[in-house]
Amino acid sequence: MTDVNKEQVFAQVKDALVELFEIDAADIVPEAHLYQDLDLDSIDAVDLVVHLQNVTGKKIKPAEFSTVRTVEDVVDAVAELLKEA
Repeated sequence: MTDVNKEQVFAQVKDALVELFEIDAADIVPEAHLYQDLDLDSIDAVDLVVHLQNVTGKKIKPAEFSTVRTVEDVVDAVAELLKEA
């Protein structure tokens, strides 16, 4: 298994945020907080998890996403999942 490219994961997460929630791409930076900066709510977070599961083909446990606060946290969580392949 090759090393997971975090830039590619970030691009996928960014695309998902733009596509699903119509967030301005310029606002999506690694340190952006999902709830405060990007105005997501818990339902949006579930939608994001479902979308990422579909994109990655991996099952994401809600507990793995319970500590996610920033875009970078999402990227790290997805990258970890992909490493487990």
